[in-house]
Amino acid sequence: MEKDSKIYVAGHTGMVGSALLRKLEKEGFKNVIFRTSSQLDLTNQEAVKNFFKEEKPDYVFLAAAKVGGIMANNTYRADFLYENLMIQNNVIHQSYLNGVKKLLFFASSCIYPKMSPQPIKEDYLLTGKLEDTNEPYAIAKIAGLKMCENYNRQYGCDFISVMPTNLYGPNDNYDPETSHVLPALLRKFHEAKVEDKVSVEVWGSGEPKREFLHVDDLAAACLHLMNTYSGNVSVNIGTGEDLSIKELAEMIKDISGYSGAITWNRSKPDGTPRKLLDVSLIHNLGWRHKIGLEEGLAKVYEEEFLM
Repeated sequence: MEKDSKIYVAGHTGMVGSALLRKLEKEGFKNVIFRTSSQLDLTNQEAVKNFFKEEKPDYVFLAAAKVGGIMANNTYRADFLYENLMIQNNVIHQSYLNGVKKLLFFASSCIYPKMSPQPIKEDYLLTGKLEDTNEPYAIAKIAGLKMCENYNRQYGCDFISVMPTNLYGPNDNYDPETSHVLPALLRKFHEAKVEDKVSVEVWGSGEPKREFLHVDDLAAACLHLMNTYSGNVSVNIGTGEDLSIKELAEMIKDISGYSGAITWNRSKPDGTPRKLLDVSLIHNLGWRHKIGLEEGLAKVYEEEFLM
């Protein structure tokens, strides 16, 4: 990408999109465009068509999506499938029609089979059954990366896709009904400390293992790939390191300064037993994460809850 290229960041108000904006600004890209959801409904085919026709972006980061945790994914199954398919279909197709030089699509590590061997390699995609609680979201994301692959194959486009691991950082969602596990725990432990609660309830057994990446590291990885990578293999982006939810809860408890007990509600779902990405490909492409989990969590906790 050139410094004066017109770059469209779809989903710029979300955690990923806002991290991309910060990174692009830091790197000196001046011609970045975006629209709020009230200005441009990405599920509206005609609106997206008109936007691309008028703006003619050179590069597109497709970070817009309907996202949520286990409860949200399992409750609003049709919404997650429909809205994500519509957003992807409209943006990817209009990028092709309007001659976008390169597009980067954000998939998700939940697209991999529930019982994938660990760590999960890129070629494990579509080799087994998905986790039921987020199957609609995963199917939508699989459709998006397959659109990128097949627009490349049929039309000669340069559309790439990435599979980030679990993310955290500025502009995360802390809503107790729709948030992912890490921000949900940050909020729970902070509120328990402030309200002097005797214990904090955490869903599940604490046994599943998860990998977490700071969103600023993700933004750096995506700029690196936008400048160096073309291909139909969707690239895993992660740390290559994981920990149990129990270990995560203990870490957040310590960072927040909460002194009470942790109780585990085993009647609630655990989700996939383990999700650790194999990051050999992106390491070979010249990128590695820089922000350690404990360091990143401490910074996020201070910024979100103490300032």
